[in-house]
Amino acid sequence: MSSPTSSSSSSMRIQLKEGPQDRILLKLSGESLGVPGGVGVDMGEIRKIAVSCKSIHKLGKQLAVVVGGGNLVRGASLAKHGMGRATADYMGMLATLINALALQDALESLHVPTRVLSAVSTHQCAEPYIRRRAIRHLEKGRIVILAGGTGNPYFTTDTCAALRAQELGAHIMLKATKVDGVYSADPTKDPDAKRFEHLTYKEVLNRGLEVMDATAITMAMEHELPILVFDFKREGNFARAVNGEEVGTVISSAPGA
Repeated sequence: MSSPTSSSSSSMRIQLKEGPQDRILLKLSGESLGVPGGVGVDMGEIRKIAVSCKSIHKLGKQLAVVVGGGNLVRGASLAKHGMGRATADYMGMLATLINALALQDALESLHVPTRVLSAVSTHQCAEPYIRRRAIRHLEKGRIVILAGGTGNPYFTTDTCAALRAQELGAHIMLKATKVDGVYSADPTKDPDAKRFEHLTYKEVLNRGLEVMDATAITMAMEHELPILVFDFKREGNFARAVNGEEVGTVISSAPGA
């Protein structure tokens, strides 16, 4: 099993194909849309995210964004406190729609064409998620925000991101986090935690690393969908990640894959 490394990782970077047809899926946690440790949405933080997304849009990339809802509702947490799991998960899906609408508003204020597509029927404020419609929006140069998770309870938005990336033909899934990659332990608690530059899907599963849930990692592994875990909050990191620079941790089938 590979050990953490800090050596040059140029051979491990995932190079996206050149040209306007690059298609990227970005997974944003609900917490990223609020202030650290806070609850709810913060338009200052959301505007920062919108500015980063606009920079990728200007590069001619096709960008789909899956948003979580943990800043508003965590279905799993509600279920632990006695609420029915299905009901709690549907509440979480609606929370993702609130976040999606806030991000759409911020992007459109920057004159970036944006569409929200929801797996949960909410016709007054979002289009229904239809795969061909989502692809057509991307081809027309619109940022597509995907809300409502998979539309089914018992599935996380991480699993939704892996599923949508595969459905939409994304070249890579970018997992936005508050740390600069995947560590051997929680770096905020363990000063000896080491950052990985590359991991295989099986290493993530075998080590029990809490990058994404096991279903999402397994789906990515089955379809050889590369994942890049990176610090989204660091200015310019999104563009560096898209340009194939040495940012974060690559998860794929093998080094350099």
